[in-house]
Amino acid sequence: MSLEAQMKKTGIVTDSHSGIAQEEADRLGITILPMPFYLGEECLYEGVTVSRKEFLELLKGGAQVSTSQPSPAAVMDVWEKALEKYEQIVYIPISSGLSGSCETATSLANADTYRGRVWVVDNGRVSTLLHRSVLDAVSLAEDGCSAEEIKNILEAYRDKMTIYLAVDTLENLRRGGRISAAAASFGTLLNIKPILKFDVGKLDAYMKCRGFRSARREMLAAMQREFATTFQKECEAGEIYLLAATSADEETTREWIREIEEFFPGMEVICDELSLGVSCHTGAGALGIGCSVKPKHIGGVPVVLH
Repeated sequence: MSLEAQMKKTGIVTDSHSGIAQEEADRLGITILPMPFYLGEECLYEGVTVSRKEFLELLKGGAQVSTSQPSPAAVMDVWEKALEKYEQIVYIPISSGLSGSCETATSLANADTYRGRVWVVDNGRVSTLLHRSVLDAVSLAEDGCSAEEIKNILEAYRDKMTIYLAVDTLENLRRGGRISAAAASFGTLLNIKPILKFDVGKLDAYMKCRGFRSARREMLAAMQREFATTFQKECEAGEIYLLAATSADEETTREWIREIEEFFPGMEVICDELSLGVSCHTGAGALGIGCSVKPKHIGGVPVVLH
C-alpha cells in the first residue's frame, strides 16, 4: 500500500498545546486546533491572532494572560474537516490532567456521529512531550497502523516520559496562583529559580535553586539520574529521545543545547519551543530537558520495555 493511501486512511489531529507551528503541520500533513487564551478580556488564538514572538513580549511586559478551553463546536469543526480527507482520525489533545478539553473530546468521540471514526488519545502530555507524541503518531500511521492501534500504542507509553523545566521569573507562577505574592517577592530578592517536573499529566515543584546557572546544572543531573534508573533499559537499548525545551531567546537556547550535548555526548538533542499554554505559567526565559521513549509495536500490539 502506498504512503498516500495509508495517510488517507488515518489522519492525525492535535491542538496548539503541542507547540507545532502551522508550517510544520502542513509539512507533516496533520491538522492543528488553535487553542484559545485570554489577554485580559480579549480572546486570542495561538498561532492565529497572535504570534509566538508577540505573545512572549506580552508576558515580558506583564500582561495578564490565562488559558482557556475550545468550544465543542470548534473541536467538531476541526474533526469534520479532517474526516473529509481521512477515514479515521487520531486526536491527541493536551493531557486530561491539565485541561478539561480532553474529557470533552472523549465524550464527543463516543457519540454515534464519531464512534469508530475519531480516537482520542489521553497519554498525559503537553507541549514538547505532546509534540513528540504527534510525531510518533505520524510515524505509526505511515507504518500502516489504524487509528485505534495508534491510540493504544501511545497510551501504553503514557508514563514513559518526563521533563524538567527551570523558570527564570516567578511572576507568572504568582499570577497563576502557584506561589503567593510574598513568596514571589522574596524569591526574586534571593534570585530563586524553581525547577518544575512534569510527569503524566501534572506539573509539580521539584526543587529551588539560587541562580539560573545552578538550576540548569541541577536539571542536567536530574536527567542523568533518570537515565541511570527509570529509563536505564530504554537508554541501553537506544530507544529514547533526548528533548530540550525553551521559551528563551535564540542565543540562550543555543547555549542550552550545547550544554546538553556536552553533558550527554553522542546523544541527539531534539529542541522544541514551549507551547504558549505552558509559557503562560513558566513565563519567558524558561529552559527544560526531558525524554520520551520511542514507541514500538508488533502487529499493532504495543511493546513496552520493562
